[in-house]
Amino acid sequence: MNKSDSSDVFSQIHIDVARNATDDFNLFHDRNRWLRINRNPFNGPIALGFQVESLLEHKVFLHRKLHKENKLIRDKNLRFSNYQFSFVNAVKPGQVVSIDIKPSKLKEDPETILSNRITVKSDGELALLGYKTESKFALFLTIPELPQFGALNQHPDRSFIAGSSFFLKRKFITTSNAKNFLCGSLVDQDAFFDPFKNKVVFPEIFPCSLISSALLEKAVLEKHDFERNPLVYMSHKISIDRSYLTKLKSGEALYILIRQIPPEPKKDGIGSAIESPYHYECYGLMEDKTILYRALISLAPLEQILNTLK
Repeated sequence: MNKSDSSDVFSQIHIDVARNATDDFNLFHDRNRWLRINRNPFNGPIALGFQVESLLEHKVFLHRKLHKENKLIRDKNLRFSNYQFSFVNAVKPGQVVSIDIKPSKLKEDPETILSNRITVKSDGELALLGYKTESKFALFLTIPELPQFGALNQHPDRSFIAGSSFFLKRKFITTSNAKNFLCGSLVDQDAFFDPFKNKVVFPEIFPCSLISSALLEKAVLEKHDFERNPLVYMSHKISIDRSYLTKLKSGEALYILIRQIPPEPKKDGIGSAIESPYHYECYGLMEDKTILYRALISLAPLEQILNTLK
């Protein structure tokens, strides 16, 4: 069992750095605009969901290193890194974040999977709950339904692709933004970047974190009212292809494709009382249309969540 150090505390500057590195302009993270949110129960800004997951990613990285599991991952060709998390509560500046990683479990039938159950608490209260899993194949959106778009760089940025329901957001990956995102996530950037050794390894969550910016841009285009109808994350299900991540270079374009989809069948457990139409299928494509990651993202109106707590 691994737990975070008691020094894992986000401050507002960490939140600002992470949101600036990803172009996330959600009012929930803004030191001034959080006051504009209707019925905001948090009494201040909150950490980014992907920011917390980035810290979690690094804790699992240290766990794998400590338990010598990286060789197993290489030998078994577990090229996909998968995150499956439910958001239970917000992480606020000044709160101590603790991450509990349960012992790794290896399953080889019918497919080889290495997984860990993980809980994230903020000042002792449950914030995130789920699994980090390594696998040979993507665990989510296993059969992508991506039509032929032609050259992605020929489509206008921040627009719906003609003839489809996909919204396109183009972002350029840079080491500077990745380093800042790591710093904002309380992660030592030297674990990923070392100019003296020509080491450039983009962390897994960083390119995925750009989904938030894409969702916000889509909402702006659709004239969503962020103040009167704020949305919060309910769950993330993400599969990242590490073999393609190693080929990612600074300055390259990442094409984020998003479309709204019907909700998944209702299940028991955390968040089961909340039904929402805000479910999205997301893909991060490289210039050659290689799928770097695929994700299922669910959100719910804040008002709906507050009503379930009455």
